[in-house]
Amino acid sequence: MDLEKRVDLVLRNTEEIVTREELERLLESTSRPKAYWGFECSGFMHVGIGLIPGSKIKDMLEAGFDFTIFLADWHSWINNKLGGIMENIRASGEYFKHCFEALGISSDKTRIVWAADIAGDIEYWEKVIRIAKASSLLRVRRALTIMGREMGLRDIETAWVFYPCMQAADIFHLNLDVACGGIDQRKAHMLARDAAEKLGWNKPICVHTPLLLGLLKPERGETAAKSFDEDAALSRRISSKMSKSKPESCIFVHDPPEAIRRKMRNAYCPPRQEEGNPVLEHARYIVFPHKGILEIPRPSKYGGPLTFESYEDLRAAYLKGAVHPLDLKNGVAEALVQILKPVREHFKRHPQPLEKMKNIETTR
Repeated sequence: MDLEKRVDLVLRNTEEIVTREELERLLESTSRPKAYWGFECSGFMHVGIGLIPGSKIKDMLEAGFDFTIFLADWHSWINNKLGGIMENIRASGEYFKHCFEALGISSDKTRIVWAADIAGDIEYWEKVIRIAKASSLLRVRRALTIMGREMGLRDIETAWVFYPCMQAADIFHLNLDVACGGIDQRKAHMLARDAAEKLGWNKPICVHTPLLLGLLKPERGETAAKSFDEDAALSRRISSKMSKSKPESCIFVHDPPEAIRRKMRNAYCPPRQEEGNPVLEHARYIVFPHKGILEIPRPSKYGGPLTFESYEDLRAAYLKGAVHPLDLKNGVAEALVQILKPVREHFKRHPQPLEKMKNIETTR
């Protein structure tokens, strides 16, 4: 595969690359560079976690990367996920492994590493301390938003301060060339790049993907006023992103068809509007990357079915009012039902990891 094709695979459907020039130099000089994506083990997997990262991981594999899926059990523990109970966190990680396998990211194509696998290495903790010594406390505190914590919190656990330094150390300890994550992980990645410059280590290239909006109308008032970034637009984006803590605002990768259709039917979908429209976002960031086409099953009395082969065409038609919000919801819901069918079939064959997670969520 030529250089241009490899670069295009890494770049597509991303929010930001830091930096493209470094990426091109890496791919010119290295046939199989190393990349990773870190995941907190914090409960059920929704499509914003599984399908957007999943699609990018497949791009990276096609571009020739040696890819690691990092299950951040220690980080999840520090962040008090699933009650801070490590047994539950590990169960969530095992469920994540099954989800990725079902989504076509098989274990024979990627390597899976737990944070616990490297936490026993004294050299890892040396890196954590070196990064901490190279970073001001103010800088590290500003990076706590990567944990989903708002800026300006006064009462924080001391353990939280370790988290950004650990996330940066993960990258160096795994000897990675590229760190992937949602745009909300930018602060940790920039911390790693700054520390690398001060310590004389190789700076990781950073690949950032968009955050998927939750399905419900963005909240106003106190919740919306929370600050997660100095950039007001990014802060609003983070506060409105899909969250497993609001089950009706997200589609889980194992959801049955009726749940997908119900949630999408109740989704916020303002007519003739793209900004802040989660249904259009599902089409843009999930349906088209996975299927390359969106079919909208419209009744004949309203003009019959529609087919779109690009997001740009769908966007133009929707903004003109040629596509009704309900028809868009139905089309996107059916596409998601099809895309997620392998996950449902996988858990029919391997029910235990999902059932264990359901029991954990029920008893929390």
